[in-house]
Amino acid sequence: MPYQSVLRDGLFAGCNMLVTGGGSGIGRCIAHELSRLGAHVVLIGRSQDKLDRVAGEIDADGGTADTFSCDIRDEERVTAVVAALVAKLGTVHGLVNNAGGQYPAPLEQINKKGFEAVVRSNLVGGFLMARECYNQSMKRTGGSIVNITADNAGGMPLMGHSGAARAGMENFTQTAAVEWAQSGVRVNGVAPGYILSSGMDTYDADFLRDLLPAFEHAVPLYRMGEEAEVSAMVAFLLSDAARYITGQIIRIDGGSSLKTNAPTWQVPAARNNTPFNGFHRSTRPQVYRSATADRGTPADDGH
Repeated sequence: MPYQSVLRDGLFAGCNMLVTGGGSGIGRCIAHELSRLGAHVVLIGRSQDKLDRVAGEIDADGGTADTFSCDIRDEERVTAVVAALVAKLGTVHGLVNNAGGQYPAPLEQINKKGFEAVVRSNLVGGFLMARECYNQSMKRTGGSIVNITADNAGGMPLMGHSGAARAGMENFTQTAAVEWAQSGVRVNGVAPGYILSSGMDTYDADFLRDLLPAFEHAVPLYRMGEEAEVSAMVAFLLSDAARYITGQIIRIDGGSSLKTNAPTWQVPAARNNTPFNGFHRSTRPQVYRSATADRGTPADDGH
């Protein structure tokens, strides 16, 4: 069964789409959907093994993909990788700045090295990738950039370093949208909320397992999101249908960024709320499977 995108077949035929952090999680899902829509996908990340695995999946599904091992925080390496792929492919039509990472900690316990590392991963690296794609290709040909941020509305307790970086990425998105519009380049952002991604398994299982019920109850739609629900918006923003949209941050969060804790309104359980998941290779994070098993709730396979 192929990826079940809501967008039309062949939408990105002849297009080269770069996805950083494409070796796992949301980036992997985005890469699969773009490939299913006809794009040649370029997977960029630090782990060559992960990139090769996803490239193999795409090949098995009838698509094509290149891989480039790259730490996006390394300016010289980013410049060289973009130069190599432009030399090979000619044009970068789209960039999805998805790579990033963080760890939970209260601000009082985060040292300078840790804070800077998260900012470099979630802000500086995305800037470097966007700048080089613009300077080496999009300045001449136009294109579209989608930056994956995070739902940082109202602050991010226990993730203050990431929240600061994501806020910076939102402002960078708006600034780049203005400065690069002259070249026909659109720059937008997508801010996922609580998403059932493999990235959840990078956190301490005991810490996250206790929080999972609270995540669901904090969302007006009363559930966590699917990777495909993020990917669908990314694909739309990259498409011609969004050619009059730039400088926007779209929240994919089931309404969790809204004021759901107001004393005048308690969020009731939602009805008629079936998730969309077109990703034929999706699996639930192990920590989610464990938590639902502990609560006696069946954990489906993601479809």
